[in-house]
Formats: sequence, C-alpha cells, structure tokens
Amino acid sequence: MLPQQFPFLVNPLNAPTIALDSAAKERVIKVFGILNEILYLDKYETDTEIILAYLNLLLSELNSAYFKNKEHANILNANLSKFIEFKLVVETSLTEQPSINAIAEKLALSTNSLYRIVKEYAGTSPKDYFINRLMAEAQRKLRYSNISIKELAYELGFNEPDYFSRLFKKSTGKSASEFLPRQDLSGE
Repeated sequence: MLPQQFPFLVNPLNAPTIALDSAAKERVIKVFGILNEILYLDKYETDTEIILAYLNLLLSELNSAYFKNKEHANILNANLSKFIEFKLVVETSLTEQPSINAIAEKLALSTNSLYRIVKEYAGTSPKDYFINRLMAEAQRKLRYSNISIKELAYELGFNEPDYFSRLFKKSTGKSASEFLPRQDLSGE
C-alpha cells in the first residue's frame, strides 16, 4: 500500500544498525510520536492514508540513513552485489518458488557460484536460505492473519498442503497449527 519499496528492509549490506545524524534522529522521534498519537491516543479513527503517509516518511528516513555514508567499494564487491541481487530475487519471487537453477540463471551465475556466494554471506545453501525465508513468511502469516493452513500453503505456492505442513514441521520443529493464534474456547 506504500508508494515505493524500501531496499533497506532486506538488509542488503548486512548492517545490523542504522546510524542517524541528529537532525534525522529528531525527525524520526517526531514521526514515531505522531504515529503513537494516531494509533494509541487518538479517540477517533484516523484515515488509513494518513497513517500510511507517516509510515512512508519514517521508512524513507530509515532507508536514507541505512545507505548514507556506506562505502561504495563494499557495494561494488562482485560477490556482495550478487548476494544482494539473490536476496532481492528471493523476496520478489517468494511465492513463485523458482528453482535454484532458475535463480542462478537470472543472476547470470552457475549454480556452484551461487552456492558459494550465498554460503559466504548467509552461511547456508541457496535452497536452505529460500526455505528459511519462506517458512519465516509462513510463520508471520499464521500468527498475524486469519488464514487457514491449507489456504496459506496455496498462497505460498505449494500445490500440496500436506507437503507444506511436513516442510514447515521439519524447518521449524513445530506443526503449523501451533503457530495459529490461540482461540478462546471458554465461550465467555
């Protein structure tokens, strides 16, 4: 619903923190304050577009600070650049579940090169990285939406809900139903 994407959300530079200068820090504090007022203190329902406008402003500020003062030499590192591209492909094609060969081809890499690069920066194989990201998305959707496990499986690109359930259990150690919001069965 926001007017743009924010590349810092996929953490392409693997930077654990965002440093804000004093002016940016003040702006971020003010926007957080306004959002807090709108969401929690305002007695009247606020138009969603106003909330999205402030959220867009906040994310723009954070995105700008994330990439500010970063050495361009780091970005020009060919392997890091390919890893960033890999992460973006994973995010944009998550529900399509492309094969690792297709991703490597899209990035103009051999599957061995892709494996080596992803292993270097993520510590895991491309397939495991993709599955971990897919399962994180599944957990998020199970916790914060009222979607059934079967619907979620189809939404995430699985043809067989049973296969999704088995993969989920194998990846997370818990069944998908354990991630569903708890229902109050007392009837009160």
